[in-house]
Order: sequence, then structure tokens, then C-alpha cells
Amino acid sequence: MMFRTDKSGDGGSSRREILVELYGSLDRRYRPEDVADLVLQALDGRLSRRGRVVLERGARHSSRRQGWFSSMSTDYARPVGGARQVAATTRLFDHRREVDPEDPESLLEFAAAVGHEIQWAPERADFLADRLNRDARATAGIELSKRQYNRRFRMLGRIAAKAGTLRVEQDKRRLLMIGVTGFGTEIPLDRFIADIDAACFVAYYTARRKTRRRFSLSGRDNPFDEIAQVLLERCTDRNDWWMIAQVRTTPDVLRHLGDRERGRLLGQWSAVMRHSAALLAARWNPATDRTTMVVQSGDDSTTWNNLAVAYNAARAGWLACLAALNALDLLEVACPGKAMRLMAADLVAWHHAGGGDVDPNTAVWAALPPPWDVLDGSAACTRTDVEAACRTAGLDPEKAGWTAPRVQGAVAVFRPTPELVHGVSIADPVWAALLRRAGVFSGKQVKPGLAADVAHGLASGVVVSDLPAADHPAQ
Repeated sequence: MMFRTDKSGDGGSSRREILVELYGSLDRRYRPEDVADLVLQALDGRLSRRGRVVLERGARHSSRRQGWFSSMSTDYARPVGGARQVAATTRLFDHRREVDPEDPESLLEFAAAVGHEIQWAPERADFLADRLNRDARATAGIELSKRQYNRRFRMLGRIAAKAGTLRVEQDKRRLLMIGVTGFGTEIPLDRFIADIDAACFVAYYTARRKTRRRFSLSGRDNPFDEIAQVLLERCTDRNDWWMIAQVRTTPDVLRHLGDRERGRLLGQWSAVMRHSAALLAARWNPATDRTTMVVQSGDDSTTWNNLAVAYNAARAGWLACLAALNALDLLEVACPGKAMRLMAADLVAWHHAGGGDVDPNTAVWAALPPPWDVLDGSAACTRTDVEAACRTAGLDPEKAGWTAPRVQGAVAVFRPTPELVHGVSIADPVWAALLRRAGVFSGKQVKPGLAADVAHGLASGVVVSDLPAADHPAQ
């Protein structure tokens, strides 16, 4: 991650370069303070005195100013493309052809083109059922030994399988990004850099939304903090509110859009809600206790939680658009509920040890039909049903975001991003890198070769979080 020292006072290319980097941050995981530093450079000469003071509160903690870089990744995991399979196939067939190894469709087209010489096709790729026998190969003019023919058939099957896996993983990452940024990653570059004020808000606000969860009994801070507020206040009727609505679908933004744009956004959120719900249904473990949502052995909790985040974000955006269109009465026909995240057993135990209980929203989720059953029409759930479940759980259905757009919390005060290792705050990024490499707080045994260093660090007080098991912090 590169941070420039120029202040962009000369405008022109330097300011454009910063905007391009801010655009790139939408698809990555920059710390909010690093984005604030870039925004301060991009808006140099355009900020009020108050605006500069507020942005400085974040920018002074940036990596560029502090002279060090975080141990935490600045990106989300990206699916591995099919370059290795393409290279192996090219060598085996001695057949060179243009292909984009990051595009599943391009991989399948490449495999079909190369496989033509052995009469392989994606729809005839079963190794047991679709291979040609000796006579069929001779009739087709394929002058290869059985062994060489089988090698080629298997290789093309691997490319087809890779294309399928890549399509699934890219879809999962897209939904993850929608869950944490809205449709920010789908904003065209030209539109982003055409409106500097809207672009700076979008970049900073999405960075705030992407901050990691801390292992804590308290909830997350409101991503809309004092810096985001200052940046949004700069936007007027002349700015691109449609672009802003891609990342903040809330009443204060939707009021700047017309009904046509609200309806279009409603359709976007509805499509994501249905798609993510279908993926949740495919991954639901019937053995899971819906009243606790404690993760079970063998569960892919990361994928489930990422999909739940995407679904809940889409549902919140869908509700906000319905409200803006005065169409919340549609919930009397069908009102799919929220999806709860899976929880680690030690965090649940920590809640109980501290006198707490399961989140009351979990009780509502457990009392209602799964949202995927409501969305596909196999179960009925109306606003009346949701309201009754909320009352039983002691929740206000509107304020809690079950039957209306959730009431926005107070504007948060900016706080520097903590250095986290599996949700645990560490005082120093170098120590954080060591603890992460050793496997501390991962639920696994600490790597033997680093155990002594880990013990020294933990005894030195590098952990600044409260922990559920202070007597066994390295487990």
C-alpha cells in the first residue's frame, strides 16, 4: 500500500492519482486512518477549518505519518485463478490460445477449444462415462495411446472443475464485499473520480464499514463517525447521491433520490437478498441450535457469517427502499427475518460468565421460519408474525430493524483502528505479526518453535483486550 507525500495542491494528475487509489481501496481493506490521510490530500485547499481539524484526528494515525504499517492484511482473500492449470494444459497439448485465467467462462472456452482435438467438451467431461474407447478414438482419428488420451481428458476435466470452483469463490467474495461495502465495488471508476466530494465520503465510509470485529462483549461502533459526517455534509444537491446510496442506503441519503432510482436500488437489494438466502439455505446445518447459534464441528462458520452479513445488509437496504417508496405495507404479505451469525462457544460462554445472555435477536430468528423458506414461498411469515416474535423477545420490531429501517445510532467518535489478532487487540504491530504467525488466539496449539517468544510477549502485557480466559490466553 503506497501513500504519497504530495498534498495535491497543484491539482491535476496528483489529485487524480489519489482518487484512483481511493477507488482501489473500495475493493480492499485499508484502515480508515489511512483513507482519511488520502482524503485530506485529495481535498487539500477545499476543506473548511473544522473539516481539516476533524480529518486530522484520523489522518495523524495513518501508516504514512506513523512510519509503520499494520500487521493486518489490506485486502480480502481473493480466489486463485486457473493460471497453473492453463499452463499445464498448454504444455500437454502444445496448443497456445488466449485465455483469461481469472474468468471462469474464459477457462471453459479455452478447455473446449483445446479439447476439440480429443472430442472433449464441458458437457461431456465425465471421466468414467464420456471417454472414447479404442475403436471410437481410431474412428475419430485420435492417434494417442490410452495413457496419453487419459492424461489429456483428466487435465481438461481439472480446468472445468477449476472454472466451477472459481465461479463459486468469486460469487462468495462479491457477496462478502456487498455485505461490508454495499455496491461500492461496482461503482465505475469514471463516475467515482468525477465527483471528488462524493468519492471521498464513499471511500472513507466503506473503510469504516470494513473494520474488523473485536472479540468483545460490547457491540460494534457505528461506522458513521465524525469524519464520515463531515464528508457527507460537504455533499449538496449537485453531488452524485446515487453513488453515495450504493454504500449508504439510509433515509438521509434516499431522500435525495427520485422514486425511479429508489425502485432500481430496491431491485438490486432484493436480488442480493434472495441470492444470499439461497446460499445460506444450502449451508444450513440442521444440527445447529437456532436458539444459541453456537458453531458445530465441521461447520464453515466463516462462509456462513459472510453470507449472513451480505443477507442482512441486503435486507436492511431493501427495507430502507421500501420505506422511502412508502411501500412497507408489502411486509403484510411476506416479511423475511434476519439471519444470525454463528458464534464461537468460548464467546458465548464469556457472555454467560459476565452475566449476559444470548442476543435477543437470536430468539426472534429462532421463532420465525428461516428467511430462505419465506423468500421461496415454502413458509409464511408476515409483519404481524415478526412483531409478535419481537415482543416475546423484548424488542421493538421497528427500532431493532425487523420491520422498518433500523434507527441510526449516534455519530461515533473516531478511534484509531486497533491492531487485532483473531479479534484480540495487541499493543504493537510487530508483536501482532508474531502472535498471528504462532497461531495464538486461533483455537489451535501455539507453534512449538515460537512458544517461548509468545509467553514472553503475553507476560509483557502486549495484549490490551479483555479475554474470556485470562488464565489461558494463548489457547
